[in-house]
This record gives sequence, structure tokens and C-alpha cells, in this order.
Amino acid sequence: MLIETARLTFNCAIDGPDDAPPVVFSNSLGASLAMWQPQVDALAREFRVVRYDQRGHGGSGLPAGPYAFSALVDDAIALLDALELERVHFVGLSMGGMTALGLALAHPGRLRTIAAANCVARMAPAVHAVWDERARIAREQGMGPLVAPSLERWFTAGTRESRATELAWAGEMLAATPVAGYAAACGALKTMDYLDALPRITVPTLFIAGTHDAGAPPEAMRDMHARVPGARLVELDAAHVSNLEQPAAFSAALEGFLREHPR
Repeated sequence: MLIETARLTFNCAIDGPDDAPPVVFSNSLGASLAMWQPQVDALAREFRVVRYDQRGHGGSGLPAGPYAFSALVDDAIALLDALELERVHFVGLSMGGMTALGLALAHPGRLRTIAAANCVARMAPAVHAVWDERARIAREQGMGPLVAPSLERWFTAGTRESRATELAWAGEMLAATPVAGYAAACGALKTMDYLDALPRITVPTLFIAGTHDAGAPPEAMRDMHARVPGARLVELDAAHVSNLEQPAAFSAALEGFLREHPR
């Protein structure tokens, strides 16, 4: 469904009982709300599961870029307002996880908890050129050349080999990402920096890391975990998109955490 907000139109999907605690899921770069289907299957009986496509992704609006993380955070608040959700559990992976961190810092009163998976809190200057190059490839050649190298980062070699047919749709999802949205979001990732502010987070926080994640190394996530008072860390046998590579373990860790923080 399309939701009109004060900022732009978002593509959303809502599953589960209307009166259940709301859990909002935010996608990673190059993905869409479809990436969260395993978690819908696991959680929708007990929670109101709200998924949305970040700006420039899936079926959501495509404002001109480059984007800033403050815009992604404000987008999420605009969506909560439009859906009349006062306080939510917020779950994100990679770019979505960074959005969760930004929300916890800027709008803690709108959150019950956050779960930030496979993300970092600061992009080192040495990595900026990587995002510039990926944006350039997308603009000049389309998304096609980015699919194979992205899937190599998203999943371990064993998973790519043994579950190729099952996960083929992930490459199709990436290929369908609007070029302009992907390139603009690369600008947000390049400039994001929440690291020094992490100790100010007061919202109950779950970090989910992947042991084989090169984009958000487990060492970096352990450091983030140490900086957020009272945070919890779960490490899965996965690469970057751990919710798809280890869907049962991811959903179990998330569900257990959510149940500890009821209404």
C-alpha cells in the first residue's frame, strides 16, 4: 500500500493484528521491504509488522539526492505520524540499522526498542571512495554490474552455493532498485557518523552482527555494543544480510528481545 506523508509517499506493507505492539522494519541499501518476509512469517501472529521502502527504494518516492541520514530519520518519523503510531519497536539492517541509531538519538520518545543489524556507526574516510564508485557505476551502467559483487557481500560462499535458487530473488530485488535512489543513498552512507553519540542512546537496544560480515565487521559491532548502555549483542553465522542468511536465528533473537519489552 502507498502511504502519503508530509515528506513523500512510502510503499508499505502491514501484517498482524491491529491491536498488537507495532514493529517497524527498515530495509538496507539496494533492497526493499521484501527482504523482511522471513520475519513477517515469524512475528506477525504476535506483533503488528510494518515494513516500508526507504526513499529511493522499492515503490517509495524518489526525491533528488544525495540523501542525508537526517532525512532518512525524518522520513521514518513522518511515516509513524501518518500511520498514527505513537511508539514502536524499530528494526533495521545496514542502512536501516543506521536509521534505527539515528532515531534512537533524535527521537527516543517514539521508540519502545531498536534492533540495529549488520551496520556501523561511522564511515571511515577511506571508505568514502567506495560509495562514490558504487554510485558512479549505478549512474553510468545501471544496477546490473552491482548485483554479483553485492550478493558476494550479502551472503557467505557456502550459502550462495547451497541456496542459489532460494535466494535468486535477492539479486532480482537489487537489480530492480531505482538507480537514482541507490546513488543518492550512497551519499547518506558516506557521510553518516553516530559513533561518538552512541553512549547517549537510552532506548533498549539489540545489535545483531554477522561473523563473516565484511561491510559491518563483528569487531565494529562489538565496539558499538560496548558504547550503548545496557545494549545486547547477538552474533550470527552469516555475512551482511543476516536476516536472510540465518532467518530462524535472526527472528528468534529478535522475538525474544521484543518480548522482554512489552507495552
